[in-house]
Amino acid sequence: MAGILAWFWNERFWLPHNVTWADLQSTEEAAFPQAEDLYLAFPLAFCIFMIRLLFERFIAKPCALGLKVQANGPQKAQPNAILEKVFTAITKHPDEKRLEGLSKQLDWDVRSIQRWFRQRRNQEKPSTLRKFCESMWRFTFYLYIFTYGVRFLKKTPWLWNTRQCWSGYPYQPLMPDLHYYYIVELSFYWSLMFSQFIDVKRKDFGIMFTHHIVTVTLITFSYVTNLTRVGTLILCLHDAADIVLEAAKMANYCKCQKLSDLLFLTFAVVFIVSRLGIYPLWILNTTLFELYEALGNFPALWVFNVLLMVLQILHCFWSYLIIKAAYKAISKGKVAKDARSDVESSSDEEETVPRSKAPHSTVATNGTSGANGTNGYLTGATSSEEH
Repeated sequence: MAGILAWFWNERFWLPHNVTWADLQSTEEAAFPQAEDLYLAFPLAFCIFMIRLLFERFIAKPCALGLKVQANGPQKAQPNAILEKVFTAITKHPDEKRLEGLSKQLDWDVRSIQRWFRQRRNQEKPSTLRKFCESMWRFTFYLYIFTYGVRFLKKTPWLWNTRQCWSGYPYQPLMPDLHYYYIVELSFYWSLMFSQFIDVKRKDFGIMFTHHIVTVTLITFSYVTNLTRVGTLILCLHDAADIVLEAAKMANYCKCQKLSDLLFLTFAVVFIVSRLGIYPLWILNTTLFELYEALGNFPALWVFNVLLMVLQILHCFWSYLIIKAAYKAISKGKVAKDARSDVESSSDEEETVPRSKAPHSTVATNGTSGANGTNGYLTGATSSEEH
């Protein structure tokens, strides 16, 4: 194991020429980032998750009920043993052949069976109340950590001159505020990595999971190699748009349509300006060019830049979806539903299937099941972003 660790943390890979791990060891005169500091992120991530559960139950939920947020989930499907068995044991999305067989077996028309399966799928989706609570937690955290980041960074020289990110490297002492900022952000993203499996499922689950992995990797290795100054700029920049995004979601769940539309369009502007403008011109410029000029070439530099470019690709993808939604908002007069909505509406294929039989009398209570609301708006990254 010692040999594997020595190979992995090879100085000539992770550090610039003439810099060694000994140079990054803390002394009596100054403290520097240490790899073992990152172990703090795991218990802190658990604490953040527990705080979230308490926050959602005792703060977010009462706020949601006070704002008349819908507490019930999507309309429930009518109990039917045969369809339930197919749904749980065979498929949640029956094909045309199976639909025809069920239609004959139950004496229901195909469209009513499709409606039952859609309602049954939606039945497992989270309620608007749960989505509001999740968004309020994220809004609160992003607002807090962004405010903290701004207050910290406005006192630093590298906010105003990115070349200061590399000045004096590796002898850049670890300030207590920077250490706290880094560990809290890392802990939050570790909590997102695990809670994503129990949170509201979105259509871009895989992309968001990739985003979280890239973010955790960047935070970890930039801390260990003391490239933390530019790291704080990246973290603060990514948190800005996420605040507005979660606020837009909450307004949407409260059915404040005009406020929701305004916040979404504001989010679109902030996201595109920060992720497609400031990020490449400010962050990528300093990591691709100024870092190379100051510290020379070393393998880890390209690893960091590749990861930062992966983030930029994700920014471009999300920006496309945001621009698409904003265009619909302007052309139709209101913001379109989230492309990642987790509640299904009437499917197109349902409309194309002719009624094979008159609906069975017991299906009449089903009614028509439209979307019971949207899942909010597009995210980054959000960014993490959320990053």
